[in-house]
Amino acid sequence: MAKILVVGGAGYIGSHVVLELLDKGHIVTIYDNLSTGQEINLPQKAAFIKGDILDFESLTKAMEGADAVIHLAAKKAVGESMEKPDYYASNNIAGSVNILNAMLKTNVKHIVFSSSAAVYGMPRYLPIDEKHEKNPINFYGYTKSLIEDLMAWYADLKGINYIALRYFNAVGYDSAKRIKGKEKNPQNLLPIIMDAATSRRDGFLIFGSDYTTKDGTCERDYIHVSDLATAHEKAILKLMSDAQSYRLNLGTGKAVSVQEMVNAAEYVIGKKLDYKYAPRRAGDPAVLVANSELARQVLDWAPKYTDIKEIIETTWNMEK
Repeated sequence: MAKILVVGGAGYIGSHVVLELLDKGHIVTIYDNLSTGQEINLPQKAAFIKGDILDFESLTKAMEGADAVIHLAAKKAVGESMEKPDYYASNNIAGSVNILNAMLKTNVKHIVFSSSAAVYGMPRYLPIDEKHEKNPINFYGYTKSLIEDLMAWYADLKGINYIALRYFNAVGYDSAKRIKGKEKNPQNLLPIIMDAATSRRDGFLIFGSDYTTKDGTCERDYIHVSDLATAHEKAILKLMSDAQSYRLNLGTGKAVSVQEMVNAAEYVIGKKLDYKYAPRRAGDPAVLVANSELARQVLDWAPKYTDIKEIIETTWNMEK
């Protein structure tokens, strides 16, 4: 059992991480400014402090007495990051520096960081493992890459131990239906499909139908958010047991095409969806799929949700 400060714990992934930590008996404090997180997702068993990572004094006070920090607070819209690099630098980079400096001030030695497959950029080979070079092609990915490197310097110079978890495509919701508030303004495929299925939008576009893939549409590695949550709890235990730092991929290793996702959603929902094909988007690789063998070895972790229909069903249940 550990005392854990979850920064960004009211958000989509954060709220699932908090549930997993509580299920495993940890003492949890959530620190969140509720800009995208939601109060309805705050469980009664966790303490809550409303605050911003740019507020160093408030952050430091919240961190006092913690054994470890899980850092999930970030702006994450790829397109927006290219339009507003100043905003992303202030929040993601400067905010993360505040977290690391607050750890120094409170003598907290362990941090699990929410990183991203966006650190890799265009894949040179597949599946992508952690030895793949980092070459982000958007500013969001650059912020994640830089924060990883900052943590490595703090590890070498100040003895802070970290595990950076590089998510691939996070999807789904808690199968026990304990999450009450949906993710705000999501930009990803499955939430867009759900918006179309519930008539909140008039159809959607599939960008690119001429890729060299199984059906011409992009292929991605979809990882259920509850499997991500499990990895965070295991990462905390790993840090506290051997105090070594790691950078780990989290994915299923299974490539699912956009068309397969749409077809599976139609099956689960039981209705035909309205969509059209559009030209490719710049910067979209044909295939992104993870090699997560290192996470299996280091954390004794494996995804439980590998059937895309089951993943979609947890999302559809949330809609209903």
